[in-house]
Amino acid sequence: MRQFPLELRHVAPGRVVEWRLRSTAVAQESGRGDAAGRWASFNQDKHFTVAEESRGADDPVASWLAITFEVEGALDERALTQSLLGFVQRHEVLRSAFQRLAGEVACRPLAAGELALEAEHVASFDSSDRLRDFLVERFKRSIDTLSWPLFTMGAVLRPDSATVYLAFDHIVCDGMSMPIVVREVMTAYEALRGGGEAALPPVPSYLDFAEEQRRRYLSIDADDERLGYWKSFIARNGEFFPRFPLDLGVEPGRMYPIVNEASTLLDAAEAEVFEKACREVDGKPFMAVLGSVAVCLRDAGGPGVYRGFMPVSERGRGSWNDAVGWFVNTMPIEFDASPGKDFGQVMAEVRAGFGEMIAHIDVPFVRAWELLAPEEFAARSWPYPVNFFSYIDMRKCRGAERHHEWRPATHVWSARANGACSWFQRDAEGLHMNSLYVDTAAARRTMGDFQEALRRTVRSIARSGGFGRPVGLAAPRRSGEQSAPVRA
Repeated sequence: MRQFPLELRHVAPGRVVEWRLRSTAVAQESGRGDAAGRWASFNQDKHFTVAEESRGADDPVASWLAITFEVEGALDERALTQSLLGFVQRHEVLRSAFQRLAGEVACRPLAAGELALEAEHVASFDSSDRLRDFLVERFKRSIDTLSWPLFTMGAVLRPDSATVYLAFDHIVCDGMSMPIVVREVMTAYEALRGGGEAALPPVPSYLDFAEEQRRRYLSIDADDERLGYWKSFIARNGEFFPRFPLDLGVEPGRMYPIVNEASTLLDAAEAEVFEKACREVDGKPFMAVLGSVAVCLRDAGGPGVYRGFMPVSERGRGSWNDAVGWFVNTMPIEFDASPGKDFGQVMAEVRAGFGEMIAHIDVPFVRAWELLAPEEFAARSWPYPVNFFSYIDMRKCRGAERHHEWRPATHVWSARANGACSWFQRDAEGLHMNSLYVDTAAARRTMGDFQEALRRTVRSIARSGGFGRPVGLAAPRRSGEQSAPVRA
């Protein structure tokens, strides 16, 4: 299971069916059920607020996360309808609507028993290209942070197979929710198709997690000692956000259309050797990938000390492993990757930096941002290109042993950006990279050179157990240097 643009997913043509979620008790746009309102998490509150403000400024911010997977054999529509409905009923955040009340963003869940799904034939396609274009546009039009429901569900039906898709607004899920989606939907579908029951154990609610988080951190102020790690990072970094250190050709305060591309860095055999090389220096694969990123940025003209943001899952703090929601805390990480350090030394620095970060994981990113950088918090986007690194080993997800049958893939999309983000995934087929970055001539050059250097670096580790000779990029330029304005 890997992440790549939806445009790269080959979906055989067929008949498109979508399932419409509605409330049997109240008008769905009100989002009001019998359950009492709950307060949104910090992530959700900021996300909703940005959507409100951008809509009010006629400058809408749009994005989605999606998953696609395959069903072999003629689709049992009744069984899939029941499976999808049961999935939504199990996860309280999926049957919730958001609205602003008394200055705060409230979350109002509908009662599980008040939901119904209605199947609707949407269109038929005899061309994969036209089907792909339809799905891309469908997801863009269907996902709206300010409107319920906050996801869309459908399938492309063929006589002997089907491709199922679900696309979500980020406010209700994260990347680690995607393996949960395919495992639960397919487990229930297979049971129901065979005449059995969809017997999945109860799952905790993300709304409970959000409530606990707000109770613990809403009252803290900028002097709270738990912000010490953030303050020390800011003191060394010089500002709250760690800048992406290479030139992307962006103008201050401007957002750009994006490039969304993916590639494989290592095949399955190379990834196994790569992991062995990591273990020999008491490290883990994600540490070696992060260390390789730091070395490549450094050799391209970036600093010897790596500073960046890293999303970290918060599911381990309770019994949240099977819950759908936005269980992500974004944390700063820094380590020394200066010239002259060999692979083992850089890995030791990464390991120490990661350990220090994890020791201070408790304060939510949005809360730290609000308290320590209030002027930047008021903006609708991060202020400039930010150094960002994400890694997930999909082989460790529950249900991964069935991924070769279900063939799931994750897709992310955003309308605009002002920087670059890269996600790395390890699966049974190797190590992969998905990058979203601004569509400028400078960014295309910079990211193309960076990705090629990174590919050479990780392959060098797989071949020789080290970085090999220094990897330089063409025409390095630091982000602070001036370049001619490039218009997207």
